[in-house]
Amino acid sequence: MSECTVLTLNEKLKAGDAQLIDVRDYSEFAGGRVATAKLIPLDELEKRSQEIDRTRPIYLMCRTGRRSAQAQQRLKRLGFTDVVNVTGGLEAWKKANLPVERNENAPWSLERQVRFAAGSLVLLGVLASVLVNPYFVWLAGLVGAGLVFAAVTDTCAMGMLLAKMPWNKPVAK
Repeated sequence: MSECTVLTLNEKLKAGDAQLIDVRDYSEFAGGRVATAKLIPLDELEKRSQEIDRTRPIYLMCRTGRRSAQAQQRLKRLGFTDVVNVTGGLEAWKKANLPVERNENAPWSLERQVRFAAGSLVLLGVLASVLVNPYFVWLAGLVGAGLVFAAVTDTCAMGMLLAKMPWNKPVAK
């Protein structure tokens, strides 16, 4: 699999020798991105692959490089040949003090939204169990079990649900 550093990508972008596809979700992209990046979330990659120019090198980026490596494999299966994963992703880009663009009214990151929602549900469950009925403590337990399951399986149902909320979608122009 072909990979490059953020410094190499920066040089390629300056020279106009690359197209950069960001495979994160909209809320992450809105919160910080490389200026020339095109957003195609990982779960939309196959159905939107016709938007990618097959004649130019394709550089893939996510937050750390994990999702972009998955995107690289998917594009290779679709017949794309010149596909490069940017190692370290946007986190490496920021560590290299390269410029990052951000939407003024960007939503919170999905991770932050999940922490807020889970914390609110636990707090609600505990307060309701003290003030209304002791059985409400099960709400807090359920959220805790969901968080453990999310950690073990490296998936998050709450995050997937929150990603579908209207504030986590691009505003139609």
